[in-house]
Amino acid sequence: MTEAQLEHVNVTCADPDHTVKMLVDLFGWHIRWSGSAINGGYTVHVGTDAQYIALYRPVGDLVVGTDKYHSLSSVNHIGVIVPDLEQADQKISAAGYTPYSHGDYEPGRRFYFRDHDNIEYEVVSYR
Repeated sequence: MTEAQLEHVNVTCADPDHTVKMLVDLFGWHIRWSGSAINGGYTVHVGTDAQYIALYRPVGDLVVGTDKYHSLSSVNHIGVIVPDLEQADQKISAAGYTPYSHGDYEPGRRFYFRDHDNIEYEVVSYR
């Protein structure tokens, strides 16, 4: 058996189309699919040909959670590998987001930012 690979992560957000635009602009990804989803919701798949994030919007009101690191069944952050960390930092800052917690660690370097839905992204470079 070959090694398993992560195909996608499904995340609930307020406006999938808005989040898709951000991810396409910041990371150069593309829309793989969009359409109706479970319970009358709407989903957009955005990413690469190999992996993607499924951005889901249910019908009705959304509930804002509290501290995600202390809640079961929550996503703590989404990690994205980039070839040039400084360039990504500049692009994310120019888009109006605030990078924070810059750091070097074995085997790479990283920082984080939160999007308009308070979803946290870890941006990593191994170069």
